[in-house]
Order: sequence, then structure tokens, then C-alpha cells
Amino acid sequence: MTLLYILLGLVVAALVGLISIYNRLVRNRQMVQEGWSGIDVQLKRRADLIPNLIEAVKGYMGHEKGVLEQVTELRTRSLQARDLGEKGRVEGALGAALANLFAVAENYPDLKASQNFIQLQQSLADIEEQIQLSRRYYNGAVRNLNILVGSFPSNIIANMFQFTTAEYFEIEDAADRAVPKVAFS
Repeated sequence: MTLLYILLGLVVAALVGLISIYNRLVRNRQMVQEGWSGIDVQLKRRADLIPNLIEAVKGYMGHEKGVLEQVTELRTRSLQARDLGEKGRVEGALGAALANLFAVAENYPDLKASQNFIQLQQSLADIEEQIQLSRRYYNGAVRNLNILVGSFPSNIIANMFQFTTAEYFEIEDAADRAVPKVAFS
């Protein structure tokens, strides 16, 4: 009879362990989805701001049409991207195009002095900061899920219930990863 209780206790302990691991996997998958939602909201805010920025700049930079078209085209591609990797690549290119737009704007003193342009530039800087924070949260949630999916014994439960690793939201542009060169001369 004691052996039966011991076996029953082991089965119950294994079942509780299985349920606990499954719930941790579900919780971490939800955190990844929540993290992506945060990034998506900020990217949408940036995409909504871009047409206003283009309109503010268009009047001053008539002959810089290529820069404006590139930003508009990348915004459209970003809104249409479905795959996380593609979204990351397009967003990296869009960030570079916006930086280029602001670099070209330096050549237009009237534009730089425009209160509307200054306000849009500040809004964009705030959104970029929020995107960075959201990206960090998302990548942390992805790391936690991927550890659970890949480590023993949770990998057994993950395979049984078809949990998969998630993709990090990374910077694709190698120039963005480079350490800036600082020279005091």
C-alpha cells in the first residue's frame, strides 16, 4: 500500500511539474506578444507622424525630392511588412532615411527655425526613444521564451505542445552597430 502512495505521489508531482512548465511557457509567449505589440504601437505612431513631417519639409526642400520619396516609400513598405525580419530591415532603412532627411534639413535655415518642424522633430525623437525601450522589453521577453523552449526539461513540454523560439528584433544596419568615432582636435 505504501508503494502505491509513493507512485501516486510521484505521478502527482510529475503532473504538477508539467503544468507548471506549460504555464511558464504560455506566460513567456504572451510576454513576447505583448512586447511586439508595444513595438508595433510605436512604429505605427512614427508612421503616422511621417506624413506630417514630409508636408512640413516639402515646401522648403522642393529639389530634395528623392529624399522625401525614399522616406515615403519606406514608410509604406514598413506598414505592409508582415514578417518580423522584414519589418526589422525596413525599419532600419526607414530610420536611416529619416536621419538623412534631418541631415539634409540642416541646409535649410528657415526650415530648421520652423516651429512646426522643430515640434515634429522632437515628437519623432520621443517616439524613437519609446521604440528603443519597447525593443529592449521585447528582446528580453524573447530571450526568456527561447531559454525555456531550449532548456531541459521545459524543451520536452515545449516540443509536445509546439512552442517555438521567437525572433529577436535586431538592427540590420551594420553602421548603426558601429561604435562612433570621437576625436578631440
